[in-house]
Amino acid sequence: MAYAFDNNYVSDAVAAHPERFTGVFSVDVVAPDAVEQMKHWMAKGLTGMRIFTAGSTQPEQQTFFAEPASFPAWQYAADNGLSVCMQMQLRGAPLLESVLQRFPKVRIILDHFARAEADDGPPYAKAAPLFALAKYPGVYLKLTHRPIEASAKGAGTNETLFRRVVGEFGASRIVWGSNFPAAPQPLPELIQMARNALSFLPQQDQDWIFFKTAQTLYPALKGG
Repeated sequence: MAYAFDNNYVSDAVAAHPERFTGVFSVDVVAPDAVEQMKHWMAKGLTGMRIFTAGSTQPEQQTFFAEPASFPAWQYAADNGLSVCMQMQLRGAPLLESVLQRFPKVRIILDHFARAEADDGPPYAKAAPLFALAKYPGVYLKLTHRPIEASAKGAGTNETLFRRVVGEFGASRIVWGSNFPAAPQPLPELIQMARNALSFLPQQDQDWIFFKTAQTLYPALKGG
């Protein structure tokens, strides 16, 4: 998006305040030097990777992340326990499955629940491709304001959708993300929105979603 594959801003922020931040980087995963770029940014203290395959600046779902040229990057991520956040649409799920089958040890976080639709309500047939990914232990979901807002529209509710999601994936594979400052709401409102949406869950499940899963995916967050 704005910075493409220039991760200097975030790496400088992490270097300046390592007690408060860790960071993720983006590289061109189909470039011949993708692995070298991954090593470079990891050496600067960044502890995760993000692959942008669809979204505001990329309206159509891209397929490059499943091309053979990307395999060295996926292998390196799997071998080094590097969490990979995927910005994608649910229509890309079949390609993602091909990656997961080839690299079963890789950890992939689906931003915004891969923008799964939820307006049809229980049993959420429109989101069936998302639930089908639960069988892969390396798939995690990032809960942002987008699925929260989507779950409150149509025939469903926050509780009916997220009870199903937690039942399929488990709270330890769901991580809250603010989407701040891209989201229109201020940060305190985004936090409260998520707490309200998940208030029906046991406290231990909420703890996983709000911080324990993040510490699993990015161990640097645990501190010293």
